[in-house]
Amino acid sequence: MRAMKTRKLIAVLAIAGASVLVPFIGPSTATADVAWTGTWAASPQSSGTTFNNQTLRQIVRTSIGGTAARLRLSNVFGTQPVTITNVHLAKRTSGSSIDPASDRAVTFGGSASVTIPVGGSATSDAAPFTVDALADVAVSFHLPQPTGNATVHDFGGQTNYVVPGNAAGNATLSGAQTRTNYFFLTNLDVQNTAATGAVATLGASITDGIGSGTDANRRWPNDLAVRLAQSGRTIGVLNQGISGNRLLADGAGQSAANRFDRDVLSQAGVKWVIFSDDPINDLGSNRTNPPTGQQLIDAVKPLIARAHTAGVKFLCSTLTPFQGSGGWSAAAETSRGAYNAFVRSASSGCDGVIDQDNATHDPARPTWFLPNLDTGDHLHPNEAGLQAIANAVNLSLFGSTTTPPPTTVVTFRARANGKLVTAENGGNAALIANRTAVGPWEQFDRIDLGGGRVALKAHANGRYVTAPSGSPLIASSTTIGTAETFDLVRNADGSASLRAVANGRYVCAENAGAAALIANRTAIGPWESFDLL
Repeated sequence: MRAMKTRKLIAVLAIAGASVLVPFIGPSTATADVAWTGTWAASPQSSGTTFNNQTLRQIVRTSIGGTAARLRLSNVFGTQPVTITNVHLAKRTSGSSIDPASDRAVTFGGSASVTIPVGGSATSDAAPFTVDALADVAVSFHLPQPTGNATVHDFGGQTNYVVPGNAAGNATLSGAQTRTNYFFLTNLDVQNTAATGAVATLGASITDGIGSGTDANRRWPNDLAVRLAQSGRTIGVLNQGISGNRLLADGAGQSAANRFDRDVLSQAGVKWVIFSDDPINDLGSNRTNPPTGQQLIDAVKPLIARAHTAGVKFLCSTLTPFQGSGGWSAAAETSRGAYNAFVRSASSGCDGVIDQDNATHDPARPTWFLPNLDTGDHLHPNEAGLQAIANAVNLSLFGSTTTPPPTTVVTFRARANGKLVTAENGGNAALIANRTAVGPWEQFDRIDLGGGRVALKAHANGRYVTAPSGSPLIASSTTIGTAETFDLVRNADGSASLRAVANGRYVCAENAGAAALIANRTAIGPWESFDLL
Protein backbone atom coordinates (compact mmCIF):
# COMPACT_ATOMS: atom_id res chain seq x y z
CA MET A 1 0.00 0.00 0.00
CA ARG A 2 1.44 3.43 -0.96
CA ALA A 3 0.39 6.90 0.19
CA MET A 4 -0.02 9.20 -2.78
CA LYS A 5 -0.05 13.00 -3.01
CA THR A 6 -3.82 12.85 -3.32
CA ARG A 7 -3.87 10.86 -0.04
CA LYS A 8 -5.49 7.93 -1.83
CA LEU A 9 -4.95 4.46 -0.48
CA ILE A 10 -5.14 1.24 -2.43
CA ALA A 11 -6.47 -2.01 -0.99
CA VAL A 12 -5.61 -5.20 -2.80
CA LEU A 13 -7.79 -8.29 -2.95
CA ALA A 14 -6.02 -11.36 -4.25
CA ILE A 15 -8.47 -13.25 -6.45
CA ALA A 16 -7.25 -16.55 -7.84
CA GLY A 17 -3.82 -15.17 -8.55
CA ALA A 18 -5.06 -11.79 -9.84
CA SER A 19 -5.66 -8.51 -8.02
CA VAL A 20 -8.62 -6.14 -7.87
CA LEU A 21 -7.63 -2.59 -6.89
CA VAL A 22 -10.25 -0.58 -5.06
CA PRO A 23 -9.26 3.10 -4.67
CA PHE A 24 -10.76 5.35 -2.04
CA ILE A 25 -10.24 8.81 -0.63
CA GLY A 26 -9.14 9.05 2.99
CA PRO A 27 -6.34 10.05 5.32
CA SER A 28 -3.14 8.07 5.35
CA THR A 29 -2.58 6.12 8.54
CA ALA A 30 0.72 4.54 7.53
CA THR A 31 4.09 5.96 6.67
CA ALA A 32 4.88 5.31 3.03
CA ASP A 33 8.57 4.68 3.53
CA VAL A 34 8.19 2.30 6.50
CA ALA A 35 7.92 -1.35 5.53
CA TRP A 36 5.39 -3.75 6.99
CA THR A 37 6.60 -6.56 9.24
CA GLY A 38 4.56 -9.49 10.48
CA THR A 39 4.05 -9.68 14.24
CA TRP A 40 1.64 -12.66 14.27
CA ALA A 41 0.47 -15.29 11.80
CA ALA A 42 -1.44 -18.56 11.60
CA SER A 43 -1.36 -21.00 8.67
CA PRO A 44 -4.74 -21.55 6.97
CA GLN A 45 -6.39 -24.94 6.56
CA SER A 46 -9.72 -26.27 5.31
CA SER A 47 -12.62 -26.99 7.67
CA GLY A 48 -16.28 -27.95 7.75
CA THR A 49 -17.25 -25.13 10.14
CA THR A 50 -19.77 -22.54 8.97
CA PHE A 51 -21.04 -19.25 10.38
CA ASN A 52 -24.11 -17.09 9.76
CA ASN A 53 -24.83 -13.69 11.37
CA GLN A 54 -22.23 -14.18 14.08
CA THR A 55 -19.38 -12.16 15.55
CA LEU A 56 -15.91 -13.62 16.11
CA ARG A 57 -13.45 -12.14 18.57
CA GLN A 58 -10.04 -13.75 18.22
CA ILE A 59 -7.02 -13.11 20.44
CA VAL A 60 -3.53 -12.96 18.96
CA ARG A 61 -0.24 -12.72 20.82
CA THR A 62 2.15 -10.26 19.20
CA SER A 63 5.90 -10.65 18.87
CA ILE A 64 6.93 -7.07 18.03
CA GLY A 65 5.08 -3.79 18.42
CA GLY A 66 4.37 -1.03 15.94
CA THR A 67 2.78 2.34 15.28
CA ALA A 68 0.26 1.16 12.69
CA ALA A 69 -1.40 -2.19 11.98
CA ARG A 70 -3.07 -4.10 9.19
CA LEU A 71 -4.86 -7.45 8.94
CA ARG A 72 -4.97 -10.22 6.39
CA LEU A 73 -8.13 -12.31 6.13
CA SER A 74 -8.29 -15.50 4.07
CA ASN A 75 -10.88 -17.51 2.19
CA VAL A 76 -8.26 -19.67 0.53
CA PHE A 77 -10.03 -22.91 1.47
CA GLY A 78 -13.58 -21.53 1.31
CA THR A 79 -16.40 -23.05 -0.68
CA GLN A 80 -18.15 -19.76 -1.49
CA PRO A 81 -17.40 -16.02 -1.31
CA VAL A 82 -17.43 -14.74 2.27
CA THR A 83 -18.46 -11.27 3.42
CA ILE A 84 -16.79 -9.81 6.51
CA THR A 85 -17.95 -6.53 8.07
CA ASN A 86 -17.41 -4.27 11.09
CA VAL A 87 -13.78 -5.27 11.63
CA HIS A 88 -12.12 -4.00 14.83
CA LEU A 89 -8.72 -4.01 16.50
CA ALA A 90 -8.38 -3.46 20.25
CA LYS A 91 -6.16 -4.24 23.19
CA ARG A 92 -7.51 -7.26 25.04
CA THR A 93 -7.87 -6.86 28.81
CA SER A 94 -9.10 -10.29 29.94
CA GLY A 95 -11.40 -12.98 28.59
CA SER A 96 -13.49 -11.55 25.76
CA SER A 97 -13.17 -7.99 27.10
CA ILE A 98 -11.24 -5.19 25.42
CA ASP A 99 -10.09 -1.72 26.37
CA PRO A 100 -12.74 0.47 24.67
CA ALA A 101 -10.35 3.42 24.46
CA SER A 102 -8.03 1.36 22.25
CA ASP A 103 -10.74 0.14 19.85
CA ARG A 104 -10.20 0.99 16.17
CA ALA A 105 -12.32 0.18 13.15
CA VAL A 106 -10.46 -1.43 10.26
CA THR A 107 -11.38 -0.79 6.62
CA PHE A 108 -10.72 -2.48 3.30
CA GLY A 109 -10.37 -0.04 0.44
CA GLY A 110 -12.09 2.53 2.63
CA SER A 111 -15.09 0.29 3.20
CA ALA A 112 -16.22 -1.29 6.47
CA SER A 113 -17.08 -4.46 4.54
CA VAL A 114 -15.12 -6.78 2.27
CA THR A 115 -16.20 -9.80 0.22
CA ILE A 116 -13.43 -12.32 -0.36
CA PRO A 117 -13.78 -14.74 -3.28
CA VAL A 118 -13.14 -18.46 -3.05
CA GLY A 119 -9.40 -19.01 -2.92
CA GLY A 120 -8.69 -15.37 -2.17
CA SER A 121 -7.50 -13.16 0.65
CA ALA A 122 -7.89 -9.54 1.64
CA THR A 123 -5.36 -7.17 3.18
CA SER A 124 -6.81 -4.27 5.14
CA ASP A 125 -5.94 -0.61 5.01
CA ALA A 126 -3.50 0.63 7.61
CA ALA A 127 -5.16 1.28 10.95
CA PRO A 128 -4.06 3.98 13.42
CA PHE A 129 -3.51 1.44 16.17
CA THR A 130 -0.53 1.18 18.50
CA VAL A 131 0.54 -2.44 18.84
CA ASP A 132 2.45 -3.45 21.96
CA ALA A 133 5.14 -6.12 21.79
CA LEU A 134 4.45 -9.48 23.48
CA ALA A 135 0.85 -8.47 24.16
CA ASP A 136 -2.70 -9.63 23.40
CA VAL A 137 -4.63 -7.97 20.57
CA ALA A 138 -8.32 -8.69 19.97
CA VAL A 139 -9.48 -8.92 16.36
CA SER A 140 -13.27 -8.80 16.03
CA PHE A 141 -15.56 -8.93 13.00
CA HIS A 142 -19.09 -9.74 11.94
CA LEU A 143 -20.08 -12.47 9.47
CA PRO A 144 -23.50 -11.23 8.30
CA GLN A 145 -24.29 -14.03 5.81
CA PRO A 146 -23.74 -17.80 5.56
CA THR A 147 -20.05 -18.33 5.05
CA GLY A 148 -19.84 -21.84 3.68
CA ASN A 149 -16.88 -23.82 4.97
CA ALA A 150 -14.60 -21.45 6.86
CA THR A 151 -10.86 -21.26 6.32
CA VAL A 152 -9.40 -22.19 9.69
CA HIS A 153 -6.21 -22.66 11.64
CA ASP A 154 -7.21 -25.86 13.34
CA PHE A 155 -5.17 -25.73 16.54
CA GLY A 156 -4.79 -22.28 18.02
CA GLY A 157 -4.08 -22.99 21.67
CA GLN A 158 -5.96 -19.80 22.43
CA THR A 159 -9.50 -19.16 23.70
CA ASN A 160 -11.46 -17.24 21.08
CA TYR A 161 -15.09 -16.13 21.20
CA VAL A 162 -18.26 -16.39 19.10
CA VAL A 163 -21.62 -14.62 19.71
CA PRO A 164 -24.77 -14.18 17.63
CA GLY A 165 -25.36 -10.98 15.70
CA ASN A 166 -23.17 -7.94 15.12
CA ALA A 167 -21.25 -7.24 18.34
CA ALA A 168 -17.71 -6.59 17.06
CA GLY A 169 -17.55 -3.15 18.66
CA ASN A 170 -18.77 -4.31 22.09
CA ALA A 171 -16.40 -3.99 25.02
CA THR A 172 -17.39 -7.44 26.28
CA LEU A 173 -19.13 -10.33 24.53
CA SER A 174 -21.86 -11.59 26.84
CA GLY A 175 -22.63 -15.32 26.77
CA ALA A 176 -19.98 -16.09 24.17
CA GLN A 177 -19.21 -19.58 22.98
CA THR A 178 -15.52 -20.39 22.90
CA ARG A 179 -13.24 -21.89 20.28
CA THR A 180 -9.55 -22.77 20.40
CA ASN A 181 -8.87 -22.28 16.70
CA TYR A 182 -8.74 -19.29 14.33
CA PHE A 183 -11.17 -18.56 11.49
CA PHE A 184 -10.45 -16.42 8.41
CA LEU A 185 -7.71 -14.49 10.25
CA THR A 186 -4.14 -15.27 9.13
CA ASN A 187 -1.97 -12.20 9.76
CA LEU A 188 -1.38 -9.11 11.85
CA ASP A 189 1.34 -6.83 10.45
CA VAL A 190 2.85 -3.68 11.92
CA GLN A 191 5.00 -0.74 10.94
CA ASN A 192 8.06 -0.33 13.16
CA THR A 193 11.11 1.65 12.06
CA ALA A 194 13.32 -0.48 14.33
CA ALA A 195 12.18 -3.80 12.82
CA THR A 196 14.85 -5.71 10.92
CA GLY A 197 12.55 -8.40 9.53
CA ALA A 198 10.48 -11.41 10.48
CA VAL A 199 11.26 -15.10 10.93
CA ALA A 200 8.67 -17.68 9.85
CA THR A 201 8.74 -20.91 11.86
CA LEU A 202 7.50 -23.60 9.49
CA GLY A 203 6.60 -26.90 11.08
CA ALA A 204 4.04 -29.26 12.54
CA SER A 205 2.58 -29.84 16.01
CA ILE A 206 5.77 -29.11 17.96
CA THR A 207 5.90 -25.69 16.29
CA ASP A 208 2.13 -25.22 16.50
CA GLY A 209 2.35 -25.55 20.27
CA ILE A 210 0.98 -28.95 21.27
CA GLY A 211 2.37 -29.27 24.78
CA SER A 212 1.81 -25.61 25.61
CA GLY A 213 -1.19 -24.90 27.80
CA THR A 214 -4.20 -23.12 26.32
CA ASP A 215 -3.74 -19.33 26.58
CA ALA A 216 -0.23 -19.86 28.01
CA ASN A 217 1.63 -18.53 24.95
CA ARG A 218 4.44 -20.99 25.66
CA ARG A 219 4.87 -22.37 22.15
CA TRP A 220 8.55 -22.35 21.26
CA PRO A 221 8.06 -19.53 18.70
CA ASN A 222 6.54 -17.45 21.54
CA ASP A 223 9.56 -18.26 23.70
CA LEU A 224 11.83 -17.27 20.81
CA ALA A 225 9.99 -13.96 20.45
CA VAL A 226 10.66 -13.24 24.13
CA ARG A 227 14.35 -14.07 23.73
CA LEU A 228 14.68 -11.84 20.68
CA ALA A 229 12.97 -8.95 22.45
CA GLN A 230 15.15 -9.35 25.53
CA SER A 231 18.26 -9.33 23.33
CA GLY A 232 17.34 -5.90 21.97
CA ARG A 233 16.35 -7.19 18.53
CA THR A 234 13.07 -6.14 16.87
CA ILE A 235 12.21 -9.21 14.79
CA GLY A 236 8.71 -10.54 14.17
CA VAL A 237 8.13 -14.23 14.86
CA LEU A 238 5.44 -15.85 12.71
CA ASN A 239 4.24 -19.27 13.82
CA GLN A 240 3.45 -21.25 10.66
CA GLY A 241 3.10 -24.61 12.34
CA ILE A 242 0.21 -26.94 11.49
CA SER A 243 -0.37 -29.94 13.73
CA GLY A 244 0.04 -33.15 11.73
CA ASN A 245 1.69 -31.35 8.82
CA ARG A 246 4.15 -33.19 6.60
CA LEU A 247 6.96 -32.39 4.20
CA LEU A 248 6.24 -35.00 1.56
CA ALA A 249 2.44 -35.08 1.32
CA ASP A 250 -0.71 -33.07 1.94
CA GLY A 251 -2.89 -34.15 4.85
CA ALA A 252 -3.25 -31.92 7.88
CA GLY A 253 -2.96 -28.84 5.73
CA GLN A 254 -1.01 -28.62 2.52
CA SER A 255 2.49 -30.07 2.67
CA ALA A 256 5.38 -27.80 3.60
CA ALA A 257 6.39 -27.76 -0.06
CA ASN A 258 2.92 -26.81 -1.29
CA ARG A 259 2.37 -24.02 1.25
CA PHE A 260 5.90 -22.65 1.28
CA ASP A 261 5.25 -19.66 -0.97
CA ARG A 262 2.12 -18.54 0.90
CA ASP A 263 3.11 -19.32 4.48
CA VAL A 264 6.75 -18.25 4.24
CA LEU A 265 7.80 -16.25 1.19
CA SER A 266 4.65 -14.09 1.10
CA GLN A 267 4.87 -13.06 4.76
CA ALA A 268 5.44 -9.36 5.47
CA GLY A 269 9.10 -8.57 6.04
CA VAL A 270 10.22 -12.20 6.11
CA LYS A 271 14.01 -12.52 6.20
CA TRP A 272 14.43 -15.96 7.76
CA VAL A 273 12.60 -19.27 7.91
CA ILE A 274 13.20 -21.98 10.51
CA PHE A 275 12.14 -25.34 9.09
CA SER A 276 11.24 -27.52 12.04
CA ASP A 277 9.36 -30.76 12.68
CA ASP A 278 7.32 -31.66 9.55
CA PRO A 279 9.52 -34.66 8.60
CA ILE A 280 8.71 -36.37 11.91
CA ASN A 281 5.13 -36.84 10.68
CA ASP A 282 6.41 -38.29 7.41
CA LEU A 283 8.45 -40.81 9.39
CA GLY A 284 5.59 -41.69 11.73
CA SER A 285 2.92 -42.00 9.06
CA ASN A 286 4.05 -45.45 7.91
CA ARG A 287 5.83 -47.58 10.49
CA THR A 288 6.41 -50.47 8.10
CA ASN A 289 7.83 -48.42 5.24
CA PRO A 290 8.79 -44.91 6.35
CA PRO A 291 10.55 -42.60 3.92
CA THR A 292 14.30 -42.81 3.82
CA GLY A 293 16.52 -40.06 5.08
CA GLN A 294 17.51 -39.36 1.46
CA GLN A 295 13.87 -38.85 0.46
CA LEU A 296 13.51 -36.24 3.20
CA ILE A 297 16.78 -34.59 2.19
CA ASP A 298 15.76 -34.50 -1.47
CA ALA A 299 12.47 -32.83 -0.48
CA VAL A 300 14.01 -30.12 1.71
CA LYS A 301 16.75 -29.09 -0.73
CA PRO A 302 14.29 -27.38 -3.14
CA LEU A 303 12.84 -25.41 -0.23
CA ILE A 304 16.32 -24.15 0.63
CA ALA A 305 16.82 -23.12 -2.99
CA ARG A 306 13.42 -21.37 -3.17
CA ALA A 307 14.19 -19.44 -0.01
CA HIS A 308 17.58 -18.35 -1.30
CA THR A 309 16.08 -17.24 -4.62
CA ALA A 310 13.70 -15.02 -2.64
CA GLY A 311 16.52 -13.62 -0.50
CA VAL A 312 15.34 -15.49 2.62
CA LYS A 313 17.79 -17.34 4.88
CA PHE A 314 16.88 -20.96 5.53
CA LEU A 315 17.60 -22.22 9.05
CA CYS A 316 17.39 -26.00 9.40
CA SER A 317 16.37 -27.90 12.51
CA THR A 318 17.35 -31.38 13.52
CA LEU A 319 14.44 -33.69 14.31
CA THR A 320 13.60 -34.37 17.94
CA PRO A 321 13.55 -37.97 19.26
CA PHE A 322 10.26 -39.86 19.24
CA GLN A 323 10.93 -43.42 20.38
CA GLY A 324 8.06 -44.60 22.53
CA SER A 325 5.44 -42.88 20.41
CA GLY A 326 3.07 -44.84 18.22
CA GLY A 327 4.79 -43.85 14.97
CA TRP A 328 8.34 -44.82 15.90
CA SER A 329 10.16 -47.69 14.24
CA ALA A 330 13.78 -48.70 13.88
CA ALA A 331 13.62 -47.82 10.18
CA ALA A 332 12.24 -44.36 10.99
CA GLU A 333 15.04 -43.86 13.51
CA THR A 334 17.59 -44.64 10.82
CA SER A 335 15.98 -42.05 8.56
CA ARG A 336 15.91 -39.49 11.37
CA GLY A 337 19.60 -40.03 11.97
CA ALA A 338 20.42 -39.58 8.29
CA TYR A 339 18.36 -36.39 8.06
CA ASN A 340 19.95 -34.95 11.20
CA ALA A 341 23.42 -35.76 9.87
CA PHE A 342 22.56 -33.86 6.68
CA VAL A 343 21.29 -30.84 8.61
CA ARG A 344 24.47 -30.72 10.67
CA SER A 345 26.76 -31.15 7.65
CA ALA A 346 28.66 -28.25 6.12
CA SER A 347 27.30 -29.13 2.66
CA SER A 348 23.58 -28.91 3.54
CA GLY A 349 23.02 -25.41 2.18
CA CYS A 350 21.35 -24.41 5.44
CA ASP A 351 22.17 -20.90 6.64
CA GLY A 352 22.16 -22.07 10.25
CA VAL A 353 21.20 -25.04 12.41
CA ILE A 354 18.82 -25.23 15.37
CA ASP A 355 19.75 -28.49 17.05
CA GLN A 356 16.38 -29.45 18.54
CA ASP A 357 17.54 -33.04 18.88
CA ASN A 358 20.52 -32.14 21.05
CA ALA A 359 18.39 -29.77 23.12
CA THR A 360 15.77 -32.39 24.00
CA HIS A 361 17.14 -35.94 23.87
CA ASP A 362 18.16 -37.97 26.89
CA PRO A 363 21.97 -38.36 26.76
CA ALA A 364 21.59 -41.84 28.25
CA ARG A 365 18.97 -42.81 25.63
CA PRO A 366 19.46 -40.50 22.62
CA THR A 367 16.39 -41.77 20.75
CA TRP A 368 14.13 -40.72 23.65
CA PHE A 369 13.13 -37.36 25.11
CA LEU A 370 14.56 -36.30 28.43
CA PRO A 371 11.75 -37.33 30.79
CA ASN A 372 11.36 -33.84 32.25
CA LEU A 373 10.90 -32.36 28.75
CA ASP A 374 8.31 -34.92 27.60
CA THR A 375 4.53 -34.41 27.68
CA GLY A 376 4.29 -38.15 28.22
CA ASP A 377 3.41 -39.17 24.68
CA HIS A 378 7.13 -39.35 23.75
CA LEU A 379 6.45 -37.23 20.66
CA HIS A 380 5.72 -33.73 21.93
CA PRO A 381 7.86 -31.68 24.32
CA ASN A 382 6.19 -30.03 27.29
CA GLU A 383 6.59 -26.33 28.05
CA ALA A 384 10.08 -26.89 29.46
CA GLY A 385 10.94 -28.79 26.29
CA LEU A 386 9.51 -26.02 24.10
CA GLN A 387 11.63 -23.53 26.03
CA ALA A 388 14.68 -25.75 25.46
CA ILE A 389 14.02 -25.64 21.72
CA ALA A 390 13.74 -21.85 21.76
CA ASN A 391 16.93 -21.66 23.81
CA ALA A 392 18.71 -23.74 21.17
CA VAL A 393 18.28 -20.94 18.62
CA ASN A 394 21.53 -19.00 18.33
CA LEU A 395 20.36 -15.39 18.19
CA SER A 396 23.46 -14.36 16.26
CA LEU A 397 21.79 -16.01 13.25
CA PHE A 398 19.59 -12.91 13.17
CA GLY A 399 22.47 -10.45 13.17
CA SER A 400 23.87 -8.29 15.91
CA THR A 401 22.01 -5.67 17.85
CA THR A 402 23.18 -2.08 18.15
CA THR A 403 20.74 -1.35 20.97
CA PRO A 404 22.15 -2.55 24.28
CA PRO A 405 19.41 -4.51 26.05
CA PRO A 406 18.35 -3.22 29.44
CA THR A 407 18.59 -6.77 30.75
CA THR A 408 20.19 -10.07 29.87
CA VAL A 409 18.35 -13.34 30.48
CA VAL A 410 20.55 -15.76 32.38
CA THR A 411 20.37 -19.18 33.95
CA PHE A 412 22.83 -20.21 36.66
CA ARG A 413 24.35 -23.69 36.73
CA ALA A 414 26.01 -24.55 40.01
CA ARG A 415 29.51 -25.99 39.80
CA ALA A 416 28.71 -27.71 43.11
CA ASN A 417 26.42 -30.28 41.48
CA GLY A 418 26.02 -29.32 37.80
CA LYS A 419 22.36 -28.43 38.28
CA LEU A 420 20.42 -25.31 37.41
CA VAL A 421 19.32 -22.75 39.95
CA THR A 422 15.54 -22.41 40.19
CA ALA A 423 13.20 -19.96 41.90
CA GLU A 424 11.47 -22.87 43.59
CA ASN A 425 7.66 -23.05 43.79
CA GLY A 426 7.14 -20.21 41.33
CA GLY A 427 9.39 -17.94 43.37
CA ASN A 428 7.61 -18.61 46.66
CA ALA A 429 10.46 -20.70 48.02
CA ALA A 430 14.21 -20.13 48.22
CA LEU A 431 16.54 -20.44 45.24
CA ILE A 432 18.11 -23.88 44.97
CA ALA A 433 20.25 -25.71 42.39
CA ASN A 434 18.18 -28.79 41.64
CA ARG A 435 16.98 -28.59 38.02
CA THR A 436 18.24 -30.23 34.82
CA ALA A 437 16.32 -28.18 32.24
CA VAL A 438 15.61 -24.50 31.69
CA GLY A 439 12.11 -23.13 32.11
CA PRO A 440 10.74 -19.85 33.47
CA TRP A 441 11.65 -20.75 37.07
CA GLU A 442 15.28 -21.15 36.00
CA GLN A 443 15.51 -17.84 34.15
CA PHE A 444 16.43 -14.45 35.57
CA ASP A 445 16.81 -10.98 34.13
CA ARG A 446 20.32 -9.82 34.95
CA ILE A 447 20.00 -6.04 35.32
CA ASP A 448 23.25 -4.10 34.95
CA LEU A 449 23.46 -1.53 37.74
CA GLY A 450 26.90 -0.30 36.67
CA GLY A 451 30.30 -0.83 38.19
CA GLY A 452 30.00 -4.62 37.94
CA ARG A 453 26.91 -4.68 40.13
CA VAL A 454 23.71 -6.45 39.10
CA ALA A 455 20.21 -7.24 40.26
CA LEU A 456 18.32 -10.41 39.37
CA LYS A 457 14.62 -10.53 38.52
CA ALA A 458 13.05 -13.99 38.49
CA HIS A 459 10.88 -14.91 35.52
CA ALA A 460 8.97 -17.20 37.87
CA ASN A 461 7.18 -14.30 39.55
CA GLY A 462 8.66 -11.05 38.24
CA ARG A 463 10.29 -10.22 41.60
CA TYR A 464 13.86 -9.37 42.49
CA VAL A 465 16.14 -11.83 44.24
CA THR A 466 17.00 -10.63 47.72
CA ALA A 467 19.67 -11.81 50.16
CA PRO A 468 18.06 -11.50 53.59
CA SER A 469 20.50 -11.41 56.48
CA GLY A 470 21.23 -14.98 57.56
CA SER A 471 18.54 -16.45 55.28
CA PRO A 472 18.56 -18.11 51.85
CA LEU A 473 18.14 -16.12 48.66
CA ILE A 474 14.53 -15.71 47.52
CA ALA A 475 12.76 -13.81 44.73
CA SER A 476 10.44 -11.73 46.88
CA SER A 477 11.27 -8.05 46.45
CA THR A 478 9.40 -5.57 44.25
CA THR A 479 12.22 -2.99 44.34
CA ILE A 480 16.01 -2.95 44.07
CA GLY A 481 17.89 -1.98 47.20
CA THR A 482 21.07 -3.02 48.94
CA ALA A 483 19.74 -6.50 49.74
CA GLU A 484 18.90 -7.00 46.02
CA THR A 485 22.31 -5.88 44.74
CA PHE A 486 25.19 -8.24 43.97
CA ASP A 487 28.73 -7.90 42.68
CA LEU A 488 29.19 -10.15 39.65
CA VAL A 489 32.68 -11.63 39.91
CA ARG A 490 34.24 -13.29 36.87
CA ASN A 491 36.53 -16.15 37.83
CA ALA A 492 39.67 -17.30 36.02
CA ASP A 493 38.14 -20.70 35.19
CA GLY A 494 35.28 -19.08 33.23
CA SER A 495 32.72 -19.37 35.99
CA ALA A 496 31.13 -16.48 37.87
CA SER A 497 30.32 -15.76 41.49
CA LEU A 498 27.85 -13.46 43.21
CA ARG A 499 28.81 -11.39 46.24
CA ALA A 500 25.92 -9.90 48.20
CA VAL A 501 26.44 -6.17 48.73
CA ALA A 502 24.35 -6.36 51.91
CA ASN A 503 26.98 -8.40 53.81
CA GLY A 504 29.95 -8.76 51.46
CA ARG A 505 29.62 -12.56 51.44
CA TYR A 506 29.62 -14.85 48.42
CA VAL A 507 26.52 -16.79 47.38
CA CYS A 508 26.95 -20.49 48.04
CA ALA A 509 25.10 -23.57 46.75
CA GLU A 510 25.07 -24.92 50.27
CA ASN A 511 25.70 -28.58 51.04
CA ALA A 512 26.98 -29.22 47.47
CA GLY A 513 23.71 -27.87 46.08
CA ALA A 514 21.43 -29.98 48.25
CA ALA A 515 20.42 -26.91 50.30
CA ALA A 516 19.19 -23.47 49.25
CA LEU A 517 21.48 -20.72 47.99
CA ILE A 518 22.72 -18.42 50.73
CA ALA A 519 25.25 -15.56 50.90
CA ASN A 520 27.49 -16.76 53.74
CA ARG A 521 30.98 -17.45 52.37
CA THR A 522 34.14 -15.35 52.55
CA ALA A 523 36.01 -17.12 49.74
CA ILE A 524 35.23 -18.65 46.35
CA GLY A 525 35.34 -22.41 45.87
CA PRO A 526 33.30 -24.85 43.76
CA TRP A 527 30.16 -24.29 45.84
CA GLU A 528 30.41 -20.54 45.20
CA SER A 529 30.99 -20.88 41.44
CA PHE A 530 28.31 -20.83 38.72
CA ASP A 531 28.20 -21.07 34.95
CA LEU A 532 26.08 -18.37 33.30
CA LEU A 533 23.97 -19.86 30.53
